[in-house]
Amino acid sequence: MDNHATTRVDPRVVEAMLPYFSEIYGNAASINHQFGWDASDAVEAARAQVAALLKTDADNLIFTSGATEANNLALKGVMRGAAPGGHLVVNAAEHKAVLDPAKRLSRQGFDVTVLPVDQYGMVDPQQVEESLEENTVLVSVMSANNEVGTLNPVDEIAEICRKRGVLFHCDAVQSLGKLPWDFEAVPADLVSLSAHKMYGPKGIGVLYVRHGSPRIKIEPLFDGGGHERHLRSGTLPVPLIVGLGKAAEVAGSEMAAESTRLRQLRDRLWEGLQHRLQGLQLNGHPDRRLPGNLNVSIEGVDGEALMMRLKEIAVSSGSACTSADPQPSHVLRAMGVSDALTRASLRFGLGRFNTDAEVDFAIDIVVDAVTALRNSSNGEQ
Repeated sequence: MDNHATTRVDPRVVEAMLPYFSEIYGNAASINHQFGWDASDAVEAARAQVAALLKTDADNLIFTSGATEANNLALKGVMRGAAPGGHLVVNAAEHKAVLDPAKRLSRQGFDVTVLPVDQYGMVDPQQVEESLEENTVLVSVMSANNEVGTLNPVDEIAEICRKRGVLFHCDAVQSLGKLPWDFEAVPADLVSLSAHKMYGPKGIGVLYVRHGSPRIKIEPLFDGGGHERHLRSGTLPVPLIVGLGKAAEVAGSEMAAESTRLRQLRDRLWEGLQHRLQGLQLNGHPDRRLPGNLNVSIEGVDGEALMMRLKEIAVSSGSACTSADPQPSHVLRAMGVSDALTRASLRFGLGRFNTDAEVDFAIDIVVDAVTALRNSSNGEQ
């Protein structure tokens, strides 16, 4: 139940990938023989599948090693490609794959504004507009928060940026494949996605870069062959790209029904915990949230002790991507949650392969763990 951290690769995706490890194994950049042509055809077919999910032109898509690289390419590439002294706007609840590049850019002399978020982890469009300056080059706001599931008003923010002539980047990793994406409603210039968040393989992602005028100037992170429109050099991992394409195809066809089922599972989990435990706090927006997300703080328990008792289920405390860091979640802190409740928070990420029975099992495990810890604490007092 930690599908926001990663997902199981769908069997249909595995099946699509397998021939490209051993049978169709050419280099997509080899233009002199059939092996290379077949690999290149597979890459472009996958690019078209991802484009169909985004409802965009395939020429806008750049393959990367994942969303972390895509975010780095978007922020560093755009800011370094702009005139010196450029201004970047991010917010305090972004993923570290956006915040850390922003910090590095700040150390390198760029002007960086980190906006606050509200008690739900949501960015205020008005604050974004008020933060824009004459030298603002780029605004980056995620579509859905990876910890609390809150959906940002990226449609309003993108429109504000468009009217002011500022580029808008959206880390859409957690929402793509789960919720529809519409460039008419969200006129973003750059969008990041990752395969392993939507039942594809790890190690492959995409940066959408809008074609058109004026051209978006991006400085590559590294050089070496000029692959992917000279923005991302390196031999393309054809099996992974094929897997991403298939994952996008499956998500596009099953998204609506799957989202409905995940909301039902999430509500079953939340209602079951509420019915049997007191002192629960929902983190994130109660309605504007990812269908499979439930982030809850539990009063009166030690967070580390709680996680030690939950060995039979996979959940995370705070962000899985920073689980090696013992500091409380920066997202919950930005929302104003106390350190005690932040440390005693659990993030459930329900996914395609979870069942009602697993939800009921998880409820039992969490209730038993919390009850035992509370009884132990009361006994000590």
